[in-house]
Amino acid sequence: MMGSFATLADIRAIESEMTWDARDPARTIHQFLSRTAAAHGDRPAVSYQLTSGPGDASETQSWNELLARVTQSANLFRSLGVGERDVVAFVLPNCSETVHVLLGGMVAGIVNPINPLLEPEQISAILRETGAKVVVTLRAFPKTDLAAKVAEAVKHAPAVKTVLEIDLLRYLKPPKKWIAHFLRPKTSVTHTANVRSFRSALREHPSDRLTFTDTPVDRVAAYFHTGGTTGMPKVAQHKVSGMVYNGWLGHRLLFRETDTVMCPLPMFHVFAVYPILMSMIASGGHVVFPTPAGYRGEGVFDNLWKLIERWKVTYLITVPTALAALMQRPVNADVSTLRGAFSGSAPLPIELFNRFEKATGVQIIEGYGLTECTCLVSCNPPSGAKKSGSVGIPFPYTHVRILQTDRAGGFRECGPDEVGEICVANPGVFEGSTYTEADKNRSLFAEGRFLRTGDLGRIDPEGYLFITGRAKDLIIRGGHNIDPAVIEEALMGHEAVGFVGAIGQPDSHAGELPCAYVELVKGATATVEQLMDYAKSHIHERAAVPKHIEILHELPKTAVGKVFKPDLRRLAIRRVYDTALAGEGLNARVVEVVEDKKRGLVALLAPRIDEAKVADLLGNFTNPWDWKP
Repeated sequence: MMGSFATLADIRAIESEMTWDARDPARTIHQFLSRTAAAHGDRPAVSYQLTSGPGDASETQSWNELLARVTQSANLFRSLGVGERDVVAFVLPNCSETVHVLLGGMVAGIVNPINPLLEPEQISAILRETGAKVVVTLRAFPKTDLAAKVAEAVKHAPAVKTVLEIDLLRYLKPPKKWIAHFLRPKTSVTHTANVRSFRSALREHPSDRLTFTDTPVDRVAAYFHTGGTTGMPKVAQHKVSGMVYNGWLGHRLLFRETDTVMCPLPMFHVFAVYPILMSMIASGGHVVFPTPAGYRGEGVFDNLWKLIERWKVTYLITVPTALAALMQRPVNADVSTLRGAFSGSAPLPIELFNRFEKATGVQIIEGYGLTECTCLVSCNPPSGAKKSGSVGIPFPYTHVRILQTDRAGGFRECGPDEVGEICVANPGVFEGSTYTEADKNRSLFAEGRFLRTGDLGRIDPEGYLFITGRAKDLIIRGGHNIDPAVIEEALMGHEAVGFVGAIGQPDSHAGELPCAYVELVKGATATVEQLMDYAKSHIHERAAVPKHIEILHELPKTAVGKVFKPDLRRLAIRRVYDTALAGEGLNARVVEVVEDKKRGLVALLAPRIDEAKVADLLGNFTNPWDWKP
């Protein structure tokens, strides 16, 4: 049974049909995939294009073919010593084989996707934390240093016994194939792991059956690292039940086998893996992955409308940064097959929502999810009211509570529209064991069951969830989580620096960019340029290097001497908004930034002139604003 939803009552009606377990969800990923192949065997499952041209070569696998490759991959991993509790890590861009490794790793053991944009030290730290036995990556290929980075990372991860390499050369035809082969960078291997070709190793194993028992117990089948901004990453554990639940939601509420979904997001991110790939398995739909780098791929934005026309796409998966780039290009193709678009990973500016609807005639459905919840928590109802600034209604079998801690160490439930911490229980939450490291699970659950997200929010009388801030203070740059402590610790190493406060300043493209305010040691001197050079050489993750550093005579502090970040955010909002307004020749300025219980920090503007132009400009930012009364 499948259908959309419009209100909280529709969600309650679905829940009242039966319990989650009574729905007989698949107990293993192989069973999940086998059911789909039995129902939709010859239908297209996954398509891939190495290059972005609307007429460029592509590869499509049916559900039968995908099941065969996943089975073969799982058999290969088992032959390399991977049991149910062992880890297959992959450091890959998107390609057909990435899907085989992802799902095959889940079937054989525990799969651990790693962001290929990370530095070798971070990749190595994740491999050590997960104890990976097998790593799958690219063979050296032009325009990427991935093979060299992984070789360096494996050198410092002694548990890795085998490195399997995927060669993207197979996707090219002469003369491009010859040129790429000639330009292939040389990689010096300094680790002791056995290096093999993934494709040739695969041929040694059957594709029509598993060579081992697929135990039907609900177990951890994936490790996803969060952020990746510190030397010691947090690694979230995902059970089969949570993965299947995410897929069931997609099928029950939205997708059917005739849908084609364009997903230019990376498969090391939960958004692509759970709400999308698992929903395709549940529904028998078709997903298209354009280019190894997705939205970052060469020509993807210029060709995206034409790719939607080529594949007759019904749903587009996106993030606010990608939407901002896409909306700068005219709709130069027939996109009449589109029924909707999904945006996640960061708040969506209202102006982008409006521009997309005007350009395509379809609405963006904004949702909320977390790596720690195996992703999905809520979304704006496709058939119902979409409230500006809301992330919608919690999904069936997802219980969201807004809680505040009381003085006795317990929790108090907030009333309608009262702000507190968003806490979640659903089949995607691994109660008590969200992270691999036990210490990181302490104090993570309210009443032993509800995951404390660290996000601040409220639920209105109609059941819509609003996010108003972050208790964790994470900086979210284009969906990439940056821990402000990374910036603060690095800058504190400078001898002239006494205090540092790192925050996310508003940005019309990335949502937020890292920014640091500094108070110097009494009597010491340093320039902004010197501090910026110091930051660049001491912050190892490029995305975390501040875009703006400002030296203040004194940083705002709390009664106990902690840097008071809301005041720093006020300064940043005023500076960024005033600069944007001046840049467009508009005379309005931020006169005050006030705290609103429902909306968080709100910039108040005056004088009230050029209202339409101001609304158009500031609609590109996610931080709220208003006219000064």
